[in-house]
Amino acid sequence: MSGHSKWATIKHKKAALDAKRGKSFTRIIKEITIAARHGGDPDGNPRLRTAVLAAKAVSMPSDNIKKAIMRGTGELEGGQIEEVMFEGYGPGGAAVLVNVATDNRNRTVSEIRHAFSKNGGNMGEQGSVAWMFERKSQVFIPHDKASEDQLMEVVLEAGGEDIKDDGDQWEVLSDPNAHEAILKALEAAHIPTVESSIAMVPKNLLKLEGKNAAAMLRLSEALEEHDDVQNVYSNFDIDEKELESLSA
Repeated sequence: MSGHSKWATIKHKKAALDAKRGKSFTRIIKEITIAARHGGDPDGNPRLRTAVLAAKAVSMPSDNIKKAIMRGTGELEGGQIEEVMFEGYGPGGAAVLVNVATDNRNRTVSEIRHAFSKNGGNMGEQGSVAWMFERKSQVFIPHDKASEDQLMEVVLEAGGEDIKDDGDQWEVLSDPNAHEAILKALEAAHIPTVESSIAMVPKNLLKLEGKNAAAMLRLSEALEEHDDVQNVYSNFDIDEKELESLSA
């Protein structure tokens, strides 16, 4: 699976659980609030438009969306949320990017650093690993809902760059500017999506085995569970059988 982290696959499967719904709402609300600082009209603000689409995809009530936008534009009072990208290395040297939205940067820095050190990793300086990733539109589609030929016909015309077989789902990668066009083309073709986002996709993967693989999964989970963390991106790869064993 060139250019894709297995952790993304694990996250998508976990996100399907109802228990994750509340946290999903919280993350999306923060993203809408941050995006709305650059304009409260989704038609003129691509990032806000993407966040609103993500909110609708998880059936977020329109009133929640409206209030999040109003907090971002300053029409409603709310805690000042700062967006920060932390960088670091996990067990075995895997590169890790942690996107957070926090109202207390000092507290969050300390807690994220602790999560790294407790799970065999370490925080890095800004720019230390970001160069290993590319900002891409990333869309996941159930494997049984479309063939590769169908997807190629639909998404390549809309600006898609690559289609990858991710086991039980397809991964469509494209330039972030084509994100909306890809989603609209899939909707018009009645092809459902599992999840879609603008993500930091690794250029190359680092294979992990044994203790390093297990420790990297623990680090990823620890970071994901933090209340301020919006997304975790990494370039690790784990053999499918070992992944199943570790995830059991």
